[in-house]
Amino acid sequence: MATLFLVIIYMAFISLGLPDSMLGVAWPVMQSDYGQPLETAGLLFMVIAGGTIVSSLAAGSVIKRMGTGNVTLISVLMTAVALLGFSFSPSLIWLFICAIPLGLGAGAVDAGLNNYVATHYKAHHMSWLHCFWGVGASLGPIIMAQFITGQNSWRQGYFAIAIIQFTLVLVLFFTLPLWKRVAIKNQGDLSEEQNDKEIVLPDETVVKRVKPLQIKGVKLALVSFLFYCGVESTMGLWGSSYLVNVKGLSVAIAAQWVSLYYAGITVGRLITGFITMKVSNRILIRAGQITALIGAAFLFLPLPTNFSLVGFILVGLGLAPIFPCMLHETPARFGKEHSQSIMGYQMAIAYTGSTFLPPILGMIVSYSAMGIFPFFIAAYIVAMLFGSEKVNTLMKSRSFERNINA
Repeated sequence: MATLFLVIIYMAFISLGLPDSMLGVAWPVMQSDYGQPLETAGLLFMVIAGGTIVSSLAAGSVIKRMGTGNVTLISVLMTAVALLGFSFSPSLIWLFICAIPLGLGAGAVDAGLNNYVATHYKAHHMSWLHCFWGVGASLGPIIMAQFITGQNSWRQGYFAIAIIQFTLVLVLFFTLPLWKRVAIKNQGDLSEEQNDKEIVLPDETVVKRVKPLQIKGVKLALVSFLFYCGVESTMGLWGSSYLVNVKGLSVAIAAQWVSLYYAGITVGRLITGFITMKVSNRILIRAGQITALIGAAFLFLPLPTNFSLVGFILVGLGLAPIFPCMLHETPARFGKEHSQSIMGYQMAIAYTGSTFLPPILGMIVSYSAMGIFPFFIAAYIVAMLFGSEKVNTLMKSRSFERNINA
């Protein structure tokens, strides 16, 4: 029963990823249909991500009252209705209206399922959960590209994704009773796994006396989350426009290349789920950041166009382990006393990065050229790497102090 239910949770995360990558792929065609400037996509993306921030911050209290299963069901229904609205939107204002429930629904699903898996399933399932988000994010551009090339209609692409979401709503409705049963069954196994771990925590007697944001390293960790989502979202939103406007590819081919970027994230997280059993989160985070930086270099160096494809894939592979491993490191970095509050801050800051960093590039591009895209990607990765390595330095210092005082 637990395995079957886990498959349903993975399906929900696939549905979460499907619409995330579609706007950037469809926008070159939507822009022409609505007669809007390029940077309008950034504003639309900001509304979606803004709704995600609001719902993720409120998810904790809402889930306590309604339960994770009910919140997930209602949230997926909201995204399905919003995507259906996208497919029928007669004007730009309707796109902005539909973007609100799309963001609200996505944030609640993300926060609820991340917490549910972290609480009721073993650690490697976190990487695999985000792997299935990548499955959805990879399929989104492929589905959209098929409709753009076959029927020349981005609307039909959004309609197809809406139907998939409504199908998941039915599955979630009929499996609602399983949520509590599986939670109770898996809680004992998870407790045993946590007891077997040896991790260096902050002094809990000190942690209890300070606010979460006052714990050393928390703000630096938030910097990493901010720029991680800045990289991931900027690649997804503007990658297709960069390939079309700078590299001269067709919209359909650019969409396929962007889907390979998300495929890199997907495959990387699938592999990471196994590697986490042997390699520490810190090593995986650092290796991912260096790989992503190498991929960004392939984008801005004066190389043949095909090297840009390699760059997209490398950035995706590099980003793959970073987010789930940083989430899983939270209790080890900052202690269990405030880990839930800090986790909420991290998710909110991550969505803030998704909300504001991609539109910043869009606004600057409107006054310059899309050729600056890879330089922004590289700068975001460097900032993320800086914050992460600073946290690692603090953790090593804490471990050294513990050994001296022992």
